[in-house]
Formats: sequence, structure tokens, C-alpha cells
Amino acid sequence: MVLFELEAARDRIDAGDIFFARHNLRRVHVVERLLIEQIDVLETISPQDFLAFRSQLAPASGFQSVQFREIEFLSGLKEPKYLARIEATPDEVARLHRRLEEPSLEDAFRRLLERRGSPSLIEVFRDRERQGDLFDLCEALLDHDEAFAHWRARHVLMVERQIGGKTGTGGSSGAEYLRTTLGKRFYPELWDVRSQL
Repeated sequence: MVLFELEAARDRIDAGDIFFARHNLRRVHVVERLLIEQIDVLETISPQDFLAFRSQLAPASGFQSVQFREIEFLSGLKEPKYLARIEATPDEVARLHRRLEEPSLEDAFRRLLERRGSPSLIEVFRDRERQGDLFDLCEALLDHDEAFAHWRARHVLMVERQIGGKTGTGGSSGAEYLRTTLGKRFYPELWDVRSQL
């Protein structure tokens, strides 16, 4: 569902339909909030009980998840190096290559700004009266980015709570690796602009 709504938002932005793009991004945000809340359920499991069924999860992990990488690529965080590490079927690898090559939400947003006369983000944020729809779109993109960052942070804590420093189910270094992902952002410029206001 997240992939479907992100694709729709990108396509709406490309069509200049900011109202419905924001609607799609709101749906993404609601789903992401639910995913974050699901971590509470996992944290009710004792570490011993979690370890009893953990082997059944292998090799499932975000590290190996094709859809997780698709969400990252589609959002604008395109890191081709992940393709070398992922265990996937030829069809899944083709999907990831397609996501790397196709425009992301970030690309659609940049093209929209160009069609609007290339205002800087600081201009958009300072002139909300004239640039209100762009400002609202920026905030909707940031909601998606922030929710994903919250999910990453909650996931790290849940992993540490359940397995400590053990290796992750996908073969990564577990919580140690996950901590290195906490600073990832889809739209760093939307975060940076706040320092200029």
C-alpha cells in the first residue's frame, strides 16, 4: 500500500495535482504510524520467547526486503550498493533496478519547482501566502520522511531489547548496523531549510 500511494503521489506531483499528491502522502503517513505502533506489540514478547521463534524469520529483514528498498528508492534515497547485498529473485532484482532508474518523489518535486519558476525552499517557506501549496507539499513529504525516521529508531530499540548485540536475521550486524541508518533522510534539504528561517 505504501508503494502504491508513493507512486500515486509522485505521479500526481508530476501532473501538477498537489492537492491529491498530499492526499496520497497523508495515506502513507497513516500507514507508517500503524507500522510504528506495531513495534509495541513485538516489545511485549520476552527475549526468550522471541528467540524461540526468531529462526523462523530468517532471512527476513529490512536489510533483505525488496519492498523496503523500493520504498527508499521511490522516496529518493537511491543507493545502488544495496543491490549487491540483497538476496532476491531475478524479478525482484529487476524491480529494484527499475526503481533506481525511474523518477523518485524527490525528482518529481524538483521538476515541480522548476515548472514553478525554481523558487528556493527558503522562498517557499517564507512566502506561504503565494507558495502555500508548495509549502504544504514540503510538509507532507517531511511527514513521510519523519515517520520513516521514527520507524528506524523504534526498530533499533526493539532489536536491542529482543536480541541485544546478536547478528541480524538478514546477516547484518544487527542493532549495530541499524544504528548507522538512523541519520538517513529522504529529503535532507527540507530539514536543512529550517536552520535558515
